[in-house]
Amino acid sequence: MPLVPVTELLKKAEEGKYAVGAFNVNNMEIVQAIVAAAEAEKAPVIMQASQGAIKYAGIEYIYALANLAASKTSVPVALHLDHGTSFEQCMKCIRFGFTSVMIDGSKLPLQENIALTKKVIEVARATGVSVEAELGKIGGTEDDIHVDERDAFFTDPEEALTFVQQTGVDSLAIAIGTAHGQYKGVPKLDFARLEKIVGLVKIPIVLHGSSGVPDEAIQEAIGLGVRKVNIDTNIREAFTNACRQVVESNPKEIDPRKVLSPAREAATEVIRQKIRVFGSAGRA
Repeated sequence: MPLVPVTELLKKAEEGKYAVGAFNVNNMEIVQAIVAAAEAEKAPVIMQASQGAIKYAGIEYIYALANLAASKTSVPVALHLDHGTSFEQCMKCIRFGFTSVMIDGSKLPLQENIALTKKVIEVARATGVSVEAELGKIGGTEDDIHVDERDAFFTDPEEALTFVQQTGVDSLAIAIGTAHGQYKGVPKLDFARLEKIVGLVKIPIVLHGSSGVPDEAIQEAIGLGVRKVNIDTNIREAFTNACRQVVESNPKEIDPRKVLSPAREAATEVIRQKIRVFGSAGRA
């Protein structure tokens, strides 16, 4: 089936009180792994490409791979730009056929973030493309944030309400204690803050940096209203560890297919497990 907008998937997720997995793509094998997992679990799925992935594979390849994968599957698939930082980049992705874009103005002052988001929404709405925005700062795990500083980085519920009212954005990524990359310890999510934000904004909430967050914590967040959960690091770990095992066990192996096939299978298994955690299995 053709690629679908993320709003379509999140509307059903809200009705069913589950979350849709958004999995980062970097190459053909990971695209294949996402679709294989989604098919096996009969789940809707979001493929998303970061700026790094677009730079590595090329926007034409990313779109072509995702579009081909979607056309050959019976489950709904969306293609999303992850962490777009400029109006121009969002427009380029829309032109190439992405069905959803994220405009990340979280480093900007509130009114500038609102203005940038509104500018993207104006064009996206006319083309049927979903828009995700971000409020609060979701750091990398290398950021040394002390407990007393965390509050300054987390999303302010009242600001979230102002932001959503003034932009009309489709979904909102918030900072409640997750981080991008590998965690040094176990992340502690601010569920009270999440509950307050959900009660105020009444739109689907997105959780970034979810690799390494315990399954129970993810499920609690979904129970409170998170409808899109982003996973990248866990896929990278499974993929590269499988490659490493093949090369280490047979240093003379020169066939990329023999190195990458087990990696694709490992990624598929991780994605299947995440889909079950998110409650989206059987929802396609």
